Amino acid sequence: MYDDYDPEEWAERVEMFAEPGGNSALRRASKSNPRNLPCPTCQTPNVLTPADRARGYQCNRCADRDEGLSFPC
Repeated sequence: MYDDYDPEEWAERVEMFAEPGGNSALRRASKSNPRNLPCPTCQTPNVLTPADRARGYQCNRCADRDEGLSFPC
């Protein structure tokens, strides 16, 4: 199963995400991929990058709620 594990490839993939190892699928912000777009669900500004929008993502809070991962305050 791990015979073709490539540490460099894994490191590259981990660097793509805003929260590596977390449950967020949002991409890391950068100069070429700024976090400057609103969530399409709740309209919170500056929570998505262009890469997130291209994948049809919403903010972590909305995604967690929709997946039943929200916890009461």
